[in-house]
Order: sequence, then structure tokens, then C-alpha cells
Amino acid sequence: MTDAGGVPARIGPNAVTRLLDVLERRCPRDARARILARAGIARAPSGDAMIAEDVAVRLHRAVRAEVPRQADALLAEAGRQTARYILGHRIPGPARWLLRALPVGLSARLLSRAIARHAWTFAGSARFSAAGPFGFEIRDNAFVRGTRGDGRLCTWHAAVIGELYRALVAKGCDCAETACAVERAGDICRFELRTGTGPRRADRDMPRHP
Repeated sequence: MTDAGGVPARIGPNAVTRLLDVLERRCPRDARARILARAGIARAPSGDAMIAEDVAVRLHRAVRAEVPRQADALLAEAGRQTARYILGHRIPGPARWLLRALPVGLSARLLSRAIARHAWTFAGSARFSAAGPFGFEIRDNAFVRGTRGDGRLCTWHAAVIGELYRALVAKGCDCAETACAVERAGDICRFELRTGTGPRRADRDMPRHP
């Protein structure tokens, strides 16, 4: 897979490492072996550098092919783990505190812009854009590229976004994929955040905002 300039597409290693962690904990050894064989993965990436996008795509598709009934739950857990890594290693403490202290609408606007700026780390070669503070679009998503059928398959992406919003905007936030490119002759996957009624989360390592 290549980007628009013909350069091999890259993606953040968490697209693979977090899913491998989940598979290690949730899947029997024989199922893991089948998944890794189908994906052509002999060893886990180091986690300290970007990786080839096609490795992540193969692994995610292998999970759906080998353990279809468990796939959504496994991918969702991996997405949440990816978001938690981002929260712990990529977003400074003062920024986390500020987003949690701001009104929900303003916090969501700032977070949506930040996610869109850095989306290449989990969207790879796809074109990712914010559709307001509570919506996102992914165009030409490699994880579902060329796939047709019923159902929405971007569980991992929705889980990453949803967990970031729950941690930084409002505890009751949930991210739902409202349209998937696999369902029609288009290339756009759409996601919508719903805020629910949960309370704001306090930052554990900063004083509570009065």
C-alpha cells in the first residue's frame, strides 16, 4: 500500500502491538497461530517506530477471517488500549487537564482538531477529517479498502476515538460508526460521537478544576 505520492504507507505501531496484546490474552494459542499465519507476521514490531500499513491491515483482516464472532470485541479492546497509550505517552499532562476542565463543546472542538492533525498515526494512508467537534470522516480507509458487504467494520478506529473522548471530553461519550465504505459504492467511513450523560473525568495527576 502506498500514499498519494507512491511512497509505501506507514501507520503507528499500536495498530499492531495493541491487537497482538489483546490476542495473547483473549484467544487460544491455535487461534492466534492461525491469525498470525494468515497475516504473515512472524514477530511483533518493536513499537518504537512507524510500521508498514499493510502489516496492520493484514492483521486486522486476519482477525475478522479467523475469529469472526470475536472480532469486534477484540478490535474494540485493542482500540481502547491504543487510545490509553496515546493518553499516557503522547498527550502532555497539562493538555489533558485543560481539555477536562473546559466546557464539553469547547473541549470537543479542540480535541477533534488535535486528532485530525495527528490521525496519520492510526489512519495511515487514509484521508481523515473532522466533521465538526463530534464527527469524523475517513476516506479511502485501507482497513476496508476493496471490501464489500453488510455491516460496519471500522470497530478499531471507533474505539480509539471514543476512548479519547471519554477520557478528555466526557465520561459518557461513545463513538459509533454511522456509515462504512463496505456498505456502498463509496469510500467514506463516518463516525459520530454521542456525549450521553456521564460526568466529566477528573485528571488523576492534576488538581481538580473548581
